[in-house]
Amino acid sequence: MLVGVPKEIKNNEYRVGLTPPSVRELMARGHQVIIQQGAGHEIGIDDAHYTAAGATIADSAHEVFSRADMIVKVKEPQPAECAMLREGQILYTYLHLAPDPEQTAALVKSGAICIAYETITGPGGGLPLLAPMSEVAGRMAIQAGAAHLEKSRGGMGLLLGGVPGVAAGHVVIIGAGVVGANALQMAVGTGARVTVLDKNVDRLRQLDLVFGNRISTLYSNAHALEEAVVSADLVIGGVLVPGAAAPKLVTRDMVSRMKKGAVVVDVAIDQGGCFETSHPTTHADPTFLVDGVVHYCVANMPGAVARTSTFALNNATIGHALALANKGWRRALADDVHLRHGLNVCQGKVTFEAVAQALGYDYIPADSLLG
Repeated sequence: MLVGVPKEIKNNEYRVGLTPPSVRELMARGHQVIIQQGAGHEIGIDDAHYTAAGATIADSAHEVFSRADMIVKVKEPQPAECAMLREGQILYTYLHLAPDPEQTAALVKSGAICIAYETITGPGGGLPLLAPMSEVAGRMAIQAGAAHLEKSRGGMGLLLGGVPGVAAGHVVIIGAGVVGANALQMAVGTGARVTVLDKNVDRLRQLDLVFGNRISTLYSNAHALEEAVVSADLVIGGVLVPGAAAPKLVTRDMVSRMKKGAVVVDVAIDQGGCFETSHPTTHADPTFLVDGVVHYCVANMPGAVARTSTFALNNATIGHALALANKGWRRALADDVHLRHGLNVCQGKVTFEAVAQALGYDYIPADSLLG
């Protein structure tokens, strides 16, 4: 199979779909790899590194898309990229379709086989291809929140950890999954006062065993959430419903009653966000104010630490990339129910139920297309 990797074109996105070690894995199994010129240059992976691994360098994205049997990316295809997809071509990347009707329509029109990293499941449960970027985003959320609490960034002028004689800031983390747990580690490290909310009491018990009296855990209901958010200096939204739009847990009314200069970081913005007041932003213009509250809603947070993120992501994605290349998409999906869960759009049909429900498409089970 000829595998193609275009350069990412989303605002301030410098990650790349395959690293040179991943290229070597594909080449060793008899496949060919074509990489767009300069795809990894911004993170210190030059074209020479790719050619040394066996890849061929292409002059343009058009060449990559027109030649490759499978496109491996990081972020969802932008409109110009969707237009270059063709019927029967495999697209293997993050998609986040539920809150994005325009992209979904373009992928349906393309006839391509679109496999989303974020809905591929793992043998032990969870979402193993989403997990590494959730780890990065969770840790970054505290860094971003702490920076934007500074007065020069629009915040109230608060040091999260405080100093002797001055109270530390209060961090509220909504969701105790991968994002929440990683944000929690960082927040505790700053010396902040930390509250984490989740509906999974067993998960809260696990965190309590690890962090003890350094954190407060709360069962998430409307009352507890409202009290915590209104008292917070920094709120991290780390809620996920796999493949579906994120629930709007924090209402506009709650935001209006938060402290002026408080900060919210909506890590769930890729799936539409869990704050009613959120809308996607970019690294070039990351924040906006609503009722005096700073909103940080960058949709590709891990792109800011693109080198770390690229290698972490490739560790998780290369196994399924090899399966798709070795077997072809039909057999690879038929052999692996977890990879099959990643099929979101296939030959003009929506094959992930949560996306179909969110956007009003007929749901066609993936199994029915594998014969």
